[in-house]
Amino acid sequence: MKPSVTLYTTLGCHLCEDASDLLCSYSGTVQAIDIIEVEISDTDALIERYGIRIPVVAIPNTGIELGWPFNAEQLKKFLTNL
Repeated sequence: MKPSVTLYTTLGCHLCEDASDLLCSYSGTVQAIDIIEVEISDTDALIERYGIRIPVVAIPNTGIELGWPFNAEQLKKFLTNL
């Protein structure tokens, strides 16, 4: 079973698209991962928590998060926590 990460995002966010591209690249070249995209506009609680921080990558069930800005090397280092 592949490890998974959560990407907190919202429609029309170009930075979120950049983060998604970095995650897809990581998954295709370093380690296969499942990327679960969560639309923050679906709930007020998510908007309050992530509204000005997105995109945010989180490792489920750990509380570990990486907020934008990050590059490929920072993401790779973060994902060693999987």
